This record gives sequence, structure tokens and C-alpha cells, in this order.
Amino acid sequence: MEDKKKKIMILCGGKFAFPSLQLLAYEKFICGIGIGKGSNMIIDALERESEDSNISFRSFPNKKNISEMRPWIDTIQPDYIFCISFPFLLPETILSYGHEKFINFHPGPLPRYRGVMPIFEVLKNQETETAICAHFMNSKFDEGNIIFNDPITIQKEDTYGKLTVRLSDRLAQVTLNMANMLQFANRIPNQPQDKNLAYYYEKPELSDTYINWKRMTAGEIIALINACNPWNTGADATLLGEQVKIIIASILDEPHNNQPGTIVSITDTINIACEDNKQIAITILSTDEGIMTANQFSSSKNLALKINY
Repeated sequence: MEDKKKKIMILCGGKFAFPSLQLLAYEKFICGIGIGKGSNMIIDALERESEDSNISFRSFPNKKNISEMRPWIDTIQPDYIFCISFPFLLPETILSYGHEKFINFHPGPLPRYRGVMPIFEVLKNQETETAICAHFMNSKFDEGNIIFNDPITIQKEDTYGKLTVRLSDRLAQVTLNMANMLQFANRIPNQPQDKNLAYYYEKPELSDTYINWKRMTAGEIIALINACNPWNTGADATLLGEQVKIIIASILDEPHNNQPGTIVSITDTINIACEDNKQIAITILSTDEGIMTANQFSSSKNLALKINY
């Protein structure tokens, strides 16, 4: 007689969890889905899919609704609860449902990249590798014992959007592997996080997304631009005294004799001087008039007439 599969409840925050939800539902692991916040469109889609699959569904739009979670969990009696980008901290009243029953899947390596947006931070910091970290949950964000870090190489052209999609797709296999492991393991090996390596990143503010032409190298600027695309519609910057967002740019390894932040030349790109004697070549940017190419921006400002070649 085949052993009955252990039941898994998923608490999520939106689209990032969709590939995992689809795969775990297909493999008949999921007994309940809860979403925190989320757009009406996403909530409606999850609710319809849950009804069609006979899976219990609940929405927790704000912190006040978290008090409704424990009775729901007690009714369903899941064996484990997976959290994937769930936006709210779970209090002890919920975590007391069971020791080592709550597993979070953090889209960044722990303990070095605690916080709400590790994908932004690893790109901004020019890391060559990130990870999906599976860890048990406690009453503090991202501080529970680590089960494993599943490493993922960061590719040279990765933006926030590209890396997020790859992590989301990889996460589906990671959560399935975890679900399969839980079918046979009486206890999951884990270890406390090294507090000496721990760092918690707050949600990025304007000071984190702003290009400082005088202090940032070309590589740092490109990394920031990629880390801000698309969630912040690019990196914030001042260009010709105007506040813009640079969406797509590349490094132009050509020396110059200009102050950082100066427009050096205009070709198909707007080429800006950087402090390390390199330039960045802007291809796409966003202004108050809308998203446009470098050529469109140049034409609108008559830049070609103002630059001395």
C-alpha cells in the first residue's frame, strides 16, 4: 500500500511563487494556499485555481488578518507550511502550530543577505552568485536555522527582472525536492546562522537607487541600473539638471577628460563620463515625458547641437 503524501500548505506573496505552486499542485502536495497582500488579479486567479483543484484558499491582505490564520491552519492540519515571499512576519501564536513545521524559501543567500529585496542587493553589490535559501522560520525575519543554500550563478546581463524569473523557475524544483525529502525524513538537518556573517538590508530608498556620478565607477553604475530594472523603472539619476531614470546602459571603455556625470558624446547612445575614466552608454531612459531611446531624448533636448566633439 502506497504511503499517504504529507500535506503542504503554501503561504505566498504573488507571482514569484506561481511556478512552485503549479508544480507542487500537479504533484498533489498542496492542501492550502494563503496569499499576503497581492493584487486583485493575482488573488482572483489563485482563488479560481484553488477551487478547481479543491485546495483551501485564504487571502491575508494586511497584518490584522494574520489573526485568522491559526484557526485556518488548525482546520486543515498541514504537515508542513512553505513560505514563498510571504510579506508578513508570522507571530509565535502561529509558529507554535509545530516545531520545524514552517520552512521559508528566501531568494538570496543567508545569513549575508537578509531582508525584503535580496535580488536587488546581490546585483547592486556585483555578486557573481546568489542562492535560494531554505530555512526554518522563527519570530524574526530570515533568522531561522538554515537547511541549505541552493546556489545560482548570476549572469553578466542579468537585470532584476531576468534574475527574478530564473530564481522563480529554479524555486519550483527546489520546493519539489524539499517536499519529496519530507516524505521520508523524520528530521531535516539544519544549522544555526552565523551571526558574524549576518547582514539585514532594509527596503531600498531613493538614496539606494540614485547614481552618484562623482563617487561611483562605471561598473557600479551599470550594476545599479540592472538591479533597478524593472521594479524601479531603472536607476535614478540627474542628467542635464533633469531627474531621469536610466533603464538600459552598458560600459564604454573609452577614456575621457570630463567631470563625472558630463555628456561626453552622442552616437546611438548618450555617453556619460564616470569617475574611473570610463563611460556608460545609455540606450533607454525614462523622463517626465515618458520612456524613450537615447536618440529620442537627444532630439528632444537638441543635445547634438550642445556637445563639443
